[in-house]
Amino acid sequence: MLTDRPRPGRLLAYLGLGALGLLAGVAGSLVQAGWFPLGLLLSLGGAAGLFWGGALATRTRAGAGAPAGGWALAVLLLTASRPQGDFIFASGVGSYVFLLGGMALAGASVALAPVGRPLFAVPDVQTPRR
Repeated sequence: MLTDRPRPGRLLAYLGLGALGLLAGVAGSLVQAGWFPLGLLLSLGGAAGLFWGGALATRTRAGAGAPAGGWALAVLLLTASRPQGDFIFASGVGSYVFLLGGMALAGASVALAPVGRPLFAVPDVQTPRR
């Protein structure tokens, strides 16, 4: 039901996925320009795996949205320039592909997330009828 309150374990899972998204965003920001073009593919592949893995593990759209939100927060904070005038992202096509590609992957993962029973749910025990 939509009115049910989330369980504490699920909230903890969402917080953990958000923290993993934050770490993936920082790592992807550093790797994508350092090993271009393989670093770009590696960082986008890692982000896509995290977004889709969160959706599969929780079987909710929020399971994909939590790491996507952490990823977006890290990436957007790293795009801001520092007072010295420099920033993490190098100029070029790779940084734009990383930003827009990561956002597209996040949106696709949230939209296509399988909704249903969680992957690690304990099955209901039913007694057989006589």
